[in-house]
Amino acid sequence: MIYKILTVTFLSSFEIYVAIASGMAFKLSPHVICLATLVGGISGVFIAAFLGDRIKAFFNRYRKPKTKTDSTKEKLMLKLWNKYGVFGIGFVGTFLLGAPASIGIGYGFGVHPVQLVRLCLLAVIIRCVVYSYFFDYIKNLF
Repeated sequence: MIYKILTVTFLSSFEIYVAIASGMAFKLSPHVICLATLVGGISGVFIAAFLGDRIKAFFNRYRKPKTKTDSTKEKLMLKLWNKYGVFGIGFVGTFLLGAPASIGIGYGFGVHPVQLVRLCLLAVIIRCVVYSYFFDYIKNLF
């Protein structure tokens, strides 16, 4: 039983959807799934925030400077950044891509880490609670 919970916790530090599905496959209680995904998601946010500067320095070593940008081909996160700013990257980006990816992109845009971590933590808590019980409700319908 403890290995199942630790697996869900470990998976949720990277991707919460996979963690919830694996918790249901392990036939864990929705309360246990919710707590395990909360612990793993929050730890994923802090791990990504702690390693953010090191990851940014690693990519900057190998990154070539761009000479010209094409404004017609904006990517999803750049659109979120232009429209919603820090809230779009930290909160909405966490729902779309996950907290570690959202923190990495936020570091790339130069967002202050404290603001980014707060928004990502809020989004992770909401996402874990809502999705754990929503997916359990959907599972019980069928």
